[in-house]
Amino acid sequence: MDTTEAFGALTAALDYPMFVVTAAAGGERAGCLVGFATQCSIDPARLLVCLSRRNHTFRVASRAELLAVHLLGKEQQALAELFGTQTGDDTDKLARCAWTEGPSGTPLLEGCPNRLVGRIVDRFDAGDHVACLVEVVAARFADPGPLLTFQAVRDLEPGHRA
Repeated sequence: MDTTEAFGALTAALDYPMFVVTAAAGGERAGCLVGFATQCSIDPARLLVCLSRRNHTFRVASRAELLAVHLLGKEQQALAELFGTQTGDDTDKLARCAWTEGPSGTPLLEGCPNRLVGRIVDRFDAGDHVACLVEVVAARFADPGPLLTFQAVRDLEPGHRA
């Protein structure tokens, strides 16, 4: 097994939590399923969120001031499928779920009580993704119970165009 294959096998074995990230800019709203997100600072409270360059949400988020990051519970498989298998280029995903308008018009998914809204303080190249450094400006938490993780969604076909 070469290094690339070993890296792929190693990362495929991980089981990290899944998120839906939403953004708004210039009257446009978008959201996508994200697996690459992690806390990177305690004080200030910051999260690193990586968005694929190939999806519609990335294009909206590249003009946005804020991102909303929604932690998914295990029972939210259908929401993961909506935001992970459809592309905003063709589908208004937000028309297919309940949401409210948050700060700066950022969509907040009503079915996701575990979420944060953060100001994008920096963006940088992370390969085929762009890493957004997000400083938390608002957060909500309720016991999420079991989380929806990568292993539960690994077989979803991405909605964005290759």
